[in-house]
Amino acid sequence: MKFFQTRIYTSYANDLDAFIPEFWANESLVVLEENLVASNLVYRDFENTLAQFGDTVNCRRPNRFEPVRKDLTDNVTIQDATAVNVPVVLNQHVHTSFLIRDGEESKSITDLVEEYITPAVKGMARWTDRMVLGQYGQFIGNSVGLAGNLSSTTAKGYLIDARKKAQHLLWPLDEMRPMIMNEDAESQMLNTDLFIAAEHVGDDGTALRTASLGKKFGFDMLMSQQMGNIGTGNTLKSGTTSGTHLAGTTVFTVTGFTGVVLVGEFVSIGGWVSRITATSATLGNTTSITILTATPYDIATGAAVNAYVPGTVNLSAGYAVGWSKAIVVATFTVSPQVGQMVTFTNTIPTATDEVYTVIGTDVSTTSITLDRPLAVAIANTAAVNLGPAGDYSFSFLRDAMALVIRPLAAPKAGTGARSAVMSYNNLSMRATITYDGNKQGHLVTLDFLAGIKVLNASFGLVMLG
Repeated sequence: MKFFQTRIYTSYANDLDAFIPEFWANESLVVLEENLVASNLVYRDFENTLAQFGDTVNCRRPNRFEPVRKDLTDNVTIQDATAVNVPVVLNQHVHTSFLIRDGEESKSITDLVEEYITPAVKGMARWTDRMVLGQYGQFIGNSVGLAGNLSSTTAKGYLIDARKKAQHLLWPLDEMRPMIMNEDAESQMLNTDLFIAAEHVGDDGTALRTASLGKKFGFDMLMSQQMGNIGTGNTLKSGTTSGTHLAGTTVFTVTGFTGVVLVGEFVSIGGWVSRITATSATLGNTTSITILTATPYDIATGAAVNAYVPGTVNLSAGYAVGWSKAIVVATFTVSPQVGQMVTFTNTIPTATDEVYTVIGTDVSTTSITLDRPLAVAIANTAAVNLGPAGDYSFSFLRDAMALVIRPLAAPKAGTGARSAVMSYNNLSMRATITYDGNKQGHLVTLDFLAGIKVLNASFGLVMLG
C-alpha cells in the first residue's frame, strides 16, 4: 500500500487556508507523479531522510551470475553475491518559485491548483524527465538505425535491429523495455500499417483511435516530448563517402571536404552517428575519417558525411567538477538545441568519455545548461562538440540508471517561513512559504533534491532515426 510520510515545520501562529504548506507540498506531489514519464521507469532510490546538496548516496548494483562447469571431483566455484556500491551525488536542487500577491489568497483551492501548482510542477516534471532522458548520450555506443532516415519504410527494420541489440546485450526477456520516442519518431511509427492496422496489431483498432503504439517487438512504445529531437542548422563541414563501406567499418574514405575535420568532433556518415578518432588530409582537405564506433550497416558511396563544427568554453578559470549552472560558450553561430549531445574534449575520444545533453531551455550561442553537473573539470577554450541532427529514441531497463530523490530540510524556526515536506511513492516535495513585504505577496517555493547516475552501461540503447 502506498502512503504519505510527512514532516511539518511551522513558525507562524496563524493558519491561513490558502497558505498551509502541507497542502502545497501534497498537491504538488500528485501533479508531479502524474506528469512524469521516463522518471517513473528507472530505478528510483528514496529514503525519507533529510539530505543536503552535495551529499552522496550509495546505490546498489547487483552482480550478474554466470554458470561454471565442474568435473566430478571438482569443488563448486563460489561467486560473489554482493552488490556493487555506485555513488550518486545529490547535486541537482530542482525548484520552482512564484509570488501570490495580496488578495489572490482568497481564491478557491481549485483555482490555486490550476493557476499555480499545475503549471509550476509540470515544469519540474519536464525538467526531471529531461534529466533522465538526457542520459541517452551515455548509451550512444549501443546504437542502431541511421539518423535522419526513420520512415514508414525503415521503422520496422530499426525496431528489429534494436531488439537484436538488446538480445546481444543480454537484456532479460521478462523485464519491461520502454522505447521512448519524440513526437516526430512517433509520427513515423504511426504512419506504418504494422503499428495501426487492426488486422496486423490485433487490437480491434485501438491503436488507430488513440494513437497508441502499445508493445512492439518486445518494446513498450512510449512518446515523450522531452526526448531528443535535433533539427538541422548547426554549422557543418561536409563531404561524401568515396566508395562503398561495408558494415563493421571504422575508417571511411571521403571526398568533397574543404579544410580539415578535428579529432573529438561528432560526425554523421550516411546517418551513422559517432565521434572522430583520427583523420588524414591531402593538400589541407580531409580525405579519411576514423570513427569510434563501427557502423553496423553498409554505407553506400556518395553518402553524406557531416562533421559538426565545435564551439569553445569561454571562461578563463574553466569549470570545476560539480558545476551545475550554465556554461558560457563561444564561437557558435547557431544555438545548440535542447536534447543535443555535448562533449568537451580536444583529444581522441573513448567509449568511457562523459557525454552530456543540453537540458536548459535558456540555451543560446553563448550559454548552455547540461542534463547533470560536470563529472570532469573542463578548461577554458576546451572544444564544445555537438551531436548530429536526427531523432533519438531511447530504450533502457529499469536498472540502467538510478534517480535518487531525497527530501530537503525545512528552514530554521524563527525565520518567518512555513514549510512542509511530503513524501509519496519514492518522490518528495518541500513547500516553503514566506511573505515579501516589498512585493506585497506570499512567495511559494516548491523543491526537491535529486541525483542521476548510470548504473549499467549495457542496459540502455539508442535507436537513431
